[in-house]
Amino acid sequence: MTKYFTNNYTLINLHKKPLINSEIVTQMIYGDSFSISKRSKGWLKIKIKEDGYNGFIKNRKFSKFLKPTHKVNVLKSKIFKRPNRIEKINEISFGSKIKVEENKKNFLKFSKGWISKNDVKPISFKEKNPFKKIFIFKNIKYKWGGKSFKGIDCSALIQIFLNFNNKFCPRDAKDQVRFFKKNIKLKKIKKNDIIYWKGHVALALSNKKLIHAYGPMKKTVVMGINQTIKRIEKTAKLKVIGIKRL
Repeated sequence: MTKYFTNNYTLINLHKKPLINSEIVTQMIYGDSFSISKRSKGWLKIKIKEDGYNGFIKNRKFSKFLKPTHKVNVLKSKIFKRPNRIEKINEISFGSKIKVEENKKNFLKFSKGWISKNDVKPISFKEKNPFKKIFIFKNIKYKWGGKSFKGIDCSALIQIFLNFNNKFCPRDAKDQVRFFKKNIKLKKIKKNDIIYWKGHVALALSNKKLIHAYGPMKKTVVMGINQTIKRIEKTAKLKVIGIKRL
């Protein structure tokens, strides 16, 4: 039986190689879980439980596996020392998962401190529209491998909202385009269809607009669908390789 650990840090970088200057391929937000396949000189080779992603993290003191009870449904939630809003300790990002230990007035206690009840939903909660809150990431800076309010990339923007709604989604655009099976033609595109290029992905907000974490603009932006297709074809010489419907 696989032994899992839970990330009890606000954000952990997952590297391609066991080197601090190696490429960051993804991140684990608070409450993500993982198994360890190898230990070596201050590094752990791990596999993330939520999406099966492999990579290397610095060896730190991680929590044993915790079954979460709640998940953060705001862009960032403040953690307080006590059940009041006076002394902030830290912040955790959208989609982070916690195990509640105590309930006091408008606050919930977990291993790192107290969090506002308004910032979380029960772990089983699902939105009818999984991308309902995607605008909370508008103008958040683009970060390759990023998964949080501190920086996010295009495929993580899709993944974190599906994960929040208890749906599996691969981490990388190349795997997502293979995973989602229902193909749509551009002229039939509608809200929540997902548009893929080689190495890039965007979400349709309507048949005219999309949102994406866009490297050249260094942030998450809303743009016209046709405008984006033309721009990517012109600047990166890439055509749309798939439009998928969930």
